[in-house]
Amino acid sequence: MKIKESISIEEFDGKKFQIKIIEPVSVNHKKAVVTHYLHNLNTKVGKHYEKEALKYIKQIVEYKHEEGENLIASEAALQQLLFEVESVPFPTPEKPKFTFIDLFAGIGGFRIALQNLGGKCLFTSEWDKEAQRTYRANFGEVPFGDITKEETKSYIPDNFDVLCGGFPCQAFSIAGKRGGFEDTRGTLFFDVAEIIKRKRPKAIFLENVKGLRNHNGGRTLATILNVLRNDLGYFVPEPEIVNARNFGVPQNRERIYIVGFRNDLGITEFNYPAPIDSKKVFLDVREKRVVDTKYYISTQYLQTLHNHKARHESKGNGFGFEIIPDNGVSNAIVVGGMGRERNLVIDKRITDFTPTTHIKGEVNREGIRKMTPREWARLQGFPEEFNIPVADASAYKQFGNSVAVPAIQATAKEIISKIL
Repeated sequence: MKIKESISIEEFDGKKFQIKIIEPVSVNHKKAVVTHYLHNLNTKVGKHYEKEALKYIKQIVEYKHEEGENLIASEAALQQLLFEVESVPFPTPEKPKFTFIDLFAGIGGFRIALQNLGGKCLFTSEWDKEAQRTYRANFGEVPFGDITKEETKSYIPDNFDVLCGGFPCQAFSIAGKRGGFEDTRGTLFFDVAEIIKRKRPKAIFLENVKGLRNHNGGRTLATILNVLRNDLGYFVPEPEIVNARNFGVPQNRERIYIVGFRNDLGITEFNYPAPIDSKKVFLDVREKRVVDTKYYISTQYLQTLHNHKARHESKGNGFGFEIIPDNGVSNAIVVGGMGRERNLVIDKRITDFTPTTHIKGEVNREGIRKMTPREWARLQGFPEEFNIPVADASAYKQFGNSVAVPAIQATAKEIISKIL
């Protein structure tokens, strides 16, 4: 594994010491550099990645002869690398209309939406290894890792048009004052703001949970807006709560969207997209064939769910499992917190009740099952050709954490119309 070095200046007992930090360069990091380079061959952005990428490509395509002589399998190996980058479900548009970067990228919901509008992604970051795997399978590109690291930020090219990101919600340490840029240090929003400050994109498009509006007594959102508007100089209209259900998917999923435009562009108004007339229901996304028995819950677990719901109802709570009818709309699909159990369905097409996994009890005879990962993908508006290369547990997590593609695309369309 390649070793990289950095220098840190530390102070101890009033004296400063220079410390050499040695850490390995991960295989995924190398792949991120190489795939970003190959996606941008023969462009200015390609030059941004070229020097380091060529070094890693040489390591990939070079092998040792028995006598120790270096032999380069350059042509065949490079062609294979190019094939892996280009032969994917969602290749980069050949003649892009605008450019963007994809932060906290997950599995690429933003990327699909913006590529559909003619955008070219110049940089991606996502720290989760399984999400990186799914991202590469669909876009031919390995995302860079931890965006809080200066090294990761250094790979972001200049002169892109739109910064996109579904950053996690974190509280800021604000003691009775109007929060500004410095007050966001230690949070992931600080890293977003720092990138905006350095790169000055024309537009920004941020997504977060609906609860951001009231998070930390409303101070979190107020600080974010103050930083974007006053510290960074962007026109930011009032954020809007957007429901994916209004944009062609049968899922009640409300998320807050924050849009901004650099002040010098002279943009002073923005209208979020109007809902489309969509009457889709779960049946529209249900699997066409009988699903594997493993998705049907056991009799014992079903009884546990009933007991759990009864306990909460006796306390006046509404928490518990829920069955979505074929003509109904799902609850928001989320990771944890009974995210799957609140979106159970009845599917009586099952004929073989023999368990395919280790369960307590028997497969229930009522036809009650969990939705499949592919059904979750459809609830988020992902196309059928979207590749799911990971195990179910990871797939549920990835789609639950993702954005609803149609709602993102409808909003991004309005953004792009302002800057082109």
